[in-house]
Amino acid sequence: MALKSNYSPTPTLECGCDEAGRGCLAGPVCAAAVIFPYGYTNEEINDSKQLTEKKRNQLREIILRDALAYAVVEVSETDIDQMNILRASIHGMNLAIGQLSVKPELILVDGNRFTDRWGIPYHCIVKGDATYLSIAAASILAKTHRDELMTRLADEYPAYDWKHNKGYPAPKHIAAVNQYGLTPYHRKSFHLKNQLSLDL
Repeated sequence: MALKSNYSPTPTLECGCDEAGRGCLAGPVCAAAVIFPYGYTNEEINDSKQLTEKKRNQLREIILRDALAYAVVEVSETDIDQMNILRASIHGMNLAIGQLSVKPELILVDGNRFTDRWGIPYHCIVKGDATYLSIAAASILAKTHRDELMTRLADEYPAYDWKHNKGYPAPKHIAAVNQYGLTPYHRKSFHLKNQLSLDL
């Protein structure tokens, strides 16, 4: 089923925002913002979690080609430790919006929490990445950017299997932390055992 092209019933520069890596033990959280032409359609774009890695990479090139504007940013492990993961995610989305070459008139955010820094009207939409094209596109850009980064970092610390788990708390990753401890890329503001129970 195709996602919705727009939130507004009248032509509006709508910016979809999403992040990737919020539930990870290691690496930055990445946030993206995407503006499509009003009425843009693409039946293949979907929530990044519903797509294969190959399909995400294919769609990334289409999104970069078709978007009026886009931006992807990283918020480091250090910043996450200082401000907490939820604030870091919102901070990252605001940074991405600020880097757009076109100023949006409306912001659509995946989830139920956001604080706007730019004085632009916004809507928080639960499961927005499975509802609106611009949010889904942002999820794809954030996810592919972060996955590439974690794959590169995996060469420095192969024992943690980041090439496959991308920093999420998979069994091999947790086992490596228990055996070798934390790397400089691990988030240190919460304990490993508590990561999955955090109210994000």
